[in-house]
Amino acid sequence: MRFIAIILLFLSTFLNAQNIKKLSEKHIEENGVQIIQEYKTLLSIPNVAFDLPNINKNADYIIGELNKRGVETKLLRMVGTPPIIYGSYPIKGAKRTIAFYVHYDGQPVDKSTWTNDPWEPTYYSRAIYEGGTPLSFPTSFDEIDEEHRIYARSTGDDKAPIITILTALNLLQANKIKPTSNLIFFFEGQEEAGSKQLQQYLNDNRELVDEIDLWLFCDGPVHQSRRPQLVFGVRGVTGMEITTYGPNRPLHSGHYGNWAPVPGQLLSELIASMKDDEGDVIIDGFYDDVEPLSDTEIQAMKNIPRIDEDLKKELGINNPEGTESYNERLLKPSLTIRGLSSGNTGKLARNVVPSTATAAIGMRLVKGCDPEKQKDLVEAHIRKQGFHIVREDPDNETRLKYSKIAKVTRSSGYPAARTSMDLPIIQSVIGRAKDVAGEDLILLPTLGGSLPLYLFTDELNKPAIILPIANHDNNQHAADENMRIGNLWYGIKLMSALMTIDK
Repeated sequence: MRFIAIILLFLSTFLNAQNIKKLSEKHIEENGVQIIQEYKTLLSIPNVAFDLPNINKNADYIIGELNKRGVETKLLRMVGTPPIIYGSYPIKGAKRTIAFYVHYDGQPVDKSTWTNDPWEPTYYSRAIYEGGTPLSFPTSFDEIDEEHRIYARSTGDDKAPIITILTALNLLQANKIKPTSNLIFFFEGQEEAGSKQLQQYLNDNRELVDEIDLWLFCDGPVHQSRRPQLVFGVRGVTGMEITTYGPNRPLHSGHYGNWAPVPGQLLSELIASMKDDEGDVIIDGFYDDVEPLSDTEIQAMKNIPRIDEDLKKELGINNPEGTESYNERLLKPSLTIRGLSSGNTGKLARNVVPSTATAAIGMRLVKGCDPEKQKDLVEAHIRKQGFHIVREDPDNETRLKYSKIAKVTRSSGYPAARTSMDLPIIQSVIGRAKDVAGEDLILLPTLGGSLPLYLFTDELNKPAIILPIANHDNNQHAADENMRIGNLWYGIKLMSALMTIDK
């Protein structure tokens, strides 16, 4: 009898997985035009975090859509801050609670760099860079191709998951299918502005989040190979600005060149001393605290396709940094010069020795690296190169005392986070995602970008996974951000499947 029960449970699970996928495809075919129109409506509301009136319009619209689907909602507010949209969809008898995190704010825009107005969604036959041409928004499903794209701010980062979640709820309700978990929806309005109040929101509302067993972060692109992926960690982030000093005022380069120290040259030499010819950081101890991968993660890395040659062609790069593959480089902390300034160039260039030079340095951190310690290591390296470090612009007494001075302004930051692939609940998610994506599914230990995931994995002590659905060439944060329709459909299937994870 026990054997028969196991067989019946297996068949029930298998049929459920197949049914959800088929039902998703049927629902998309029957409602594709409406889904795209709802997406267009949401994209039309400007959503820069500092624009509170429009941020509140986004929140009100999303709250209304959740309410239509029977979700119990509330706005978590702090004065002068974009609200958190909190939704609860309890399921009688469910023994697990899953939270879907999405951010509904987007990056600021410079309209002059966009092909079309970023707040007026436009529909294209394919990517603009591939020769795509504008089309009217479809009025029948026959007019929709998976290679079609919608262009607008936040198409891929991060309003697409909101539409896929809303559609998944529609699908389940239309087919009288109950989710197998209690569902929580946690939509943030200032992720692109640094999530500065997120920790306070979580601390002030612990009774709402302590019940959650798993966080699903709906953000980011699929793999560059176009294969779907689940991501189990993110890199942390921190940085600093370094300013070097020459004369206390700009000097005529004819009268003083070859005599006055040139701050741009001092800074260039300092920066060059931080990496070797291969692009590896040679600051003492910079890689020492990296937490090694587990056996499961190492095996997952072997199944990730190498994309280096394709990326080199796509990005016009002949000689990438390091000797490892792109995927392996994401497992090491990085140091990047984000910007340099000293004097002027082009038509504004003058025959002067500038008085200062400044570099903005960004660091991406991996599991094990402490943001403050990494900055300490960089400062120790700066001192090792003979620089006296100050926190404010030096006065003349300090200038006369030290031959090389560097002002270091440290940025805030947060650590990396990573969830084990071996946890039973994580294995359930992997299995369900494979029901949608098949064996093409990539399991990526760490994403290259950064999210404040540590607040959930380390502070709340809960597992968290990232569910990327956007196309890899979605231009997130940049002009002409876009979403491929096929990726939108994939997101709907994935959300529907994860709402019905096996009991």
